[in-house]
Amino acid sequence: MPTNAARVLLRIRTARDAEARMDADCRAFCDAAPLRLERVACASASAMAYVYLQPMQEVATGDLPALAEAFAQRCDWAGEVLASRLEPVFDVAGASVAEPAAFHYVVEMDPEAGWMPELTRWYDTEHMPGLAAVPGCVRARRFLNQGHGPLSLACYDLVSEETLGSPAWLAVRATAWSDIARPHFMNTRRTIFRVPPHAARTDSRTT
Repeated sequence: MPTNAARVLLRIRTARDAEARMDADCRAFCDAAPLRLERVACASASAMAYVYLQPMQEVATGDLPALAEAFAQRCDWAGEVLASRLEPVFDVAGASVAEPAAFHYVVEMDPEAGWMPELTRWYDTEHMPGLAAVPGCVRARRFLNQGHGPLSLACYDLVSEETLGSPAWLAVRATAWSDIARPHFMNTRRTIFRVPPHAARTDSRTT
């Protein structure tokens, strides 16, 4: 399917010791279905994982609960599983695209009423291109979550967690336009995930 096709996000409550098995189990699940695994990311401290899937054929919204149930049955470390359709709206390779991604940083938010057009312009023309250009960023993407929300999901594959505190990254976050845009984020979630080692070697550059 084309790279701008819809994705499926599985938001999973996990067992805290699941990280070692997560990548292999997700790949086995996809091998048995018309799905391609794009990214596995886990936050052990909060017992949470995000799994990004690319369907090889159109998946109807009504099919997502069954997909989530099938995943939970296949992966015994998966507790609550919520499946959402993701609409891609931004995707650019980062300054460190040739390096494996060891971390996956996600910022989710609902735009304040009336602010969606302005926030979209800020994301597309300044913020995400700026962060993608920071050394240590492998890839920057944004989706609209058409399921379990929040609506906007911006995600960054990173070589190191330290990228988030680098002077270049902080400079992009500190622009005048950022100061205008960010107060209009609602229901904001910011999560730093680890990428299992095998997934770090294979997923960040495959679309």
